[in-house]
Amino acid sequence: MIKPLRRLLFLLLLCTGLAHAAPIYLGIDVLEQSGFRAIAGKRVGLLTHPAGINRRGESSIDVLRRASNARLVALFGPEHGIYGDEKANVPVDDKIDPRTGLPVYSLYGQYRKPTPKMLAGLDALVIDLQDVGVRSYTYVSCMRYTMEACFENGIEVIILDRPNPLGGLKVDGPPLDREWRSYVGAFHVPYVHGLTIAELARIAKHSPGWMETPNATREQGKLSIVPMQGWSRNMLWTQTGLRWVPTSPYIPDLSAVLGYAMTGLGAQEGGFSHGIGTPYPFRLLRYTGKSPAAIKAALEAKNIPGLSYRIVETQSAAGAPVTGVYVSVIDWARVRPTELSFHMMQLAAAWSSNNPFAASKNPTLFNKHVGSTQWWNEIKQRGAQARVNAFVNQWAQQAQNFQNEAKRFWLYD
Repeated sequence: MIKPLRRLLFLLLLCTGLAHAAPIYLGIDVLEQSGFRAIAGKRVGLLTHPAGINRRGESSIDVLRRASNARLVALFGPEHGIYGDEKANVPVDDKIDPRTGLPVYSLYGQYRKPTPKMLAGLDALVIDLQDVGVRSYTYVSCMRYTMEACFENGIEVIILDRPNPLGGLKVDGPPLDREWRSYVGAFHVPYVHGLTIAELARIAKHSPGWMETPNATREQGKLSIVPMQGWSRNMLWTQTGLRWVPTSPYIPDLSAVLGYAMTGLGAQEGGFSHGIGTPYPFRLLRYTGKSPAAIKAALEAKNIPGLSYRIVETQSAAGAPVTGVYVSVIDWARVRPTELSFHMMQLAAAWSSNNPFAASKNPTLFNKHVGSTQWWNEIKQRGAQARVNAFVNQWAQQAQNFQNEAKRFWLYD
């Protein structure tokens, strides 16, 4: 009876978002409660997006604008812009925000890194971005580039911390090889890294080789953290009592956050689709030429711990009927989130007339996401015979080693 009860409890947590007994105060809440002490007397810029809200749902832009002892003078927007209405992979232009009259500098347009002109006149740049706990998500890359620019121009960086929605204990997946560091993956962490955005910033600030900035400049740069109150590492987002705001168009809810970690890499190459354009982004698997029943049977044969599969009929955004295999989590404690993606790659190689990875037209983008040259050589050369389990086990040990080293940068129990 114990295992079914554990599974039922986990499903209840995921589906209903039970509130934590004690309230969670985000970095922006703690800053406001302190009387805006960290920014008092300063002219500040703010790097944020729609998920940059306080626990009451107010935009961090509005919260900082009402600080009587500081002055918000500029906004900075990451991918998708400060209002989240820009498409993925589409450059965003600078503009004047019609709501506040403030200049908005795009860090996903002509520049990915703030220029000296953008930073001119600032005493500090506040960063309030909601991450999803997965390495290949550009908000943490935007943070790193912004930190570099600020350190190089003598501007203080202030991070307002937020929860990792996957919790702070789960680490999984391949680490990032140095040669694949890019805007897609800016940190040398496991694919699921188990850190908050402020903890990532602390590692980058205090670890040689994590930033492009010369060591002396990095060491002299000023980084201030406004941590959360009430959050602990064992909490998934559903246990925080906080409202989820879509961080990007394809991550509308917590189901997609978890799905992104599980299937995001598996559809980079090979022919799988993972539900984009349906009500189940990153959760609904399809493969051209294979029936949902065949996909379900193949996945069940892999015996991946903690997952189950069911066939779901739904519609695309355009109203077309769609049938696929929905991936369910039945035991979070046993799940290694990225494991499914690598089995998807192996199946894609088995189901194709030619190994799609050997014939890939864009291996660079694939490797920037996955981050492992060793795995690329394995799937390219062995295809359907790729030793998925050996790699997954190796990565699990490497991820645990990383976490043990990263604990000195933790801000929370």
